Amino acid sequence: MRDSLHDLTLRQLRALSAVVRTKSVTGGAKWLHVTQPAVTLQIKNLQDRAELPLLQRTGAGMVPTEAGEALMLLWERIEAALADCRVTLDMIKGLTGGRVSIGVVSTAKYFAPFAIAAFARTHPGIDVRLVIGNRGEIIRALSNFALDVALIGRPPPELELDKVRIGEHPHVIIAPPGHRLARTESVAVADLAKEIFLNREPGSGTRALMERMFAEAGVTPRIGMEIASNETIKQAVMAGLGIAFLSAHTVAHELADGRLVSLSVAGLPLMRDWFVVRLVEKALLPPAQALVDFLSLEAVRFLPLAPESGW
Repeated sequence: MRDSLHDLTLRQLRALSAVVRTKSVTGGAKWLHVTQPAVTLQIKNLQDRAELPLLQRTGAGMVPTEAGEALMLLWERIEAALADCRVTLDMIKGLTGGRVSIGVVSTAKYFAPFAIAAFARTHPGIDVRLVIGNRGEIIRALSNFALDVALIGRPPPELELDKVRIGEHPHVIIAPPGHRLARTESVAVADLAKEIFLNREPGSGTRALMERMFAEAGVTPRIGMEIASNETIKQAVMAGLGIAFLSAHTVAHELADGRLVSLSVAGLPLMRDWFVVRLVEKALLPPAQALVDFLSLEAVRFLPLAPESGW
């Protein structure tokens, strides 16, 4: 199989990607603007070289097998390399200002788009692609070379990264204004053991930070439900369904207008930092480096909480 895989082609991988994307051979053919037999032939040739089934027919359409997913990962890395090559050639020709892809964890979406918009205004020739996801999704995309840079709160230790700190990232516990602890001046973490917490989904950096905080305090929080959206968590807290541990940047407006309160818990706000990161092995082209340089100097201006807030 090792020798046969040397003979695979971009056309074969592109056909596999199109079928996975559209969940059918017919859809893949339309996507690529070729005939259905042409796509079928490319998939057959690729499967013969892999010596493993690559696609599985299900009620929801064609999905990749484990072997197919491995080849899809290869194709994503090849596409990223081809995109870098196109940018380089365009810049050499002087046709464009280039492009850059940045991943942003969902907690940072309350300020990152404004910072990126300011960058775009000062660099109108650069095409910026913004991807928002939870921490796990952004780290996977970064490690697969699908992103040039990422804006995250806790760089993963398992990856070799260049890191640039851009500002402080406070975390608080929020509650509705009428909560029994809302006016208590000093709340111990142990006092929260009976409270119902609304939690982020697995893969969320906020969730991981909350779990570490309670583990260090020897407290097991009661989890009412897992919610993948900060906005939904805020609405659920306002409705009285529980309290939540969130980035202070996600609740700045609600705290300012009194729809939510921050509990005075000992040790909070829990301070972390925001970073712009890139893989050491990924060489940044000038557009991506320009974005990193801009964010390192200017992103702090767009953080929702002012210094006088004490956070």
